[in-house]
Amino acid sequence: MGTQPHTDQPSVRDLLRLPVGGPADLAALPTDTTPGFDGGKAEEKEREKKERKERAAAGTAALGRRLARLQERLYAAGTAGDRRRLLLVLQGMDTSGKGGTVKHVVGHFNPAGCRIRAFKAPTEAERAHHFLWRVDRSLPRAGEVGIFDRSHYEDVLVPRVHGLVPEPVWQRRYREINAWEQMLADDGVTFVKVFLHIGFDEQRERLLARLDRPRKHWKFSPDDLTERARWPDYQEAYAAALGHCSSAAAPWYVVPADRKWYRNWAVSRLLLETLEQLDPQYPSGTFDAERTRARLLAE
Repeated sequence: MGTQPHTDQPSVRDLLRLPVGGPADLAALPTDTTPGFDGGKAEEKEREKKERKERAAAGTAALGRRLARLQERLYAAGTAGDRRRLLLVLQGMDTSGKGGTVKHVVGHFNPAGCRIRAFKAPTEAERAHHFLWRVDRSLPRAGEVGIFDRSHYEDVLVPRVHGLVPEPVWQRRYREINAWEQMLADDGVTFVKVFLHIGFDEQRERLLARLDRPRKHWKFSPDDLTERARWPDYQEAYAAALGHCSSAAAPWYVVPADRKWYRNWAVSRLLLETLEQLDPQYPSGTFDAERTRARLLAE
């Protein structure tokens, strides 16, 4: 049974890409759909749901093998002077699956060619610098795949929702982010910016699951409920950030995240389509392979 979308369908990047320069109406974007993955209705039976999850898991594993080969080519090209690198930016409300995406999708990559950074609240030392300073230091090097679990976008979300800085400050940051991302794109960085779009009710279920399982208590904080109470404010802040900062050089992709299996499959597809378009190649050797082989056999 097939695990790929129909060949006559547009790419997942086309399906999930936010229009450049347009407003982001998150309320109009469902969180429980599966764009690009065949079938699926809200009223499907439990057996059908299980079958789709199994097919998606098999498809994601197959995508992972292809991703690993492309990552090796990207890394190899980087050793020969190719400055291109890939940066996956993951944003979303609490429980949307940023950590799960890193575990299930990025886990297919060779760690030697990855640079993973989870951004927490800035430290006192980091606050003494420009807000992009700590992010700039964590960028992938040539040939690497970088993964940001949260990112510089936190600096136009949390300060806005909590009133930590005046409005002109976080408004100015949109322009600064766009200019910074354009500069990086010009220098060989390819962005895959993913907003994991989870529903209000689904978040409640995931928070309850953390409370009901003692081994998940470490992932829960009472502050999670405080932030949840600001849901409308965060949705407004995210819509503004995505709308202001989806550019041709660094577009945003909105991934419906209520279904974990689809989230993993969709992010895998986004990465695969991006790396296939980059099409990195193994560099040619700088030696005569036949003469070197003959020398080795002559020992």
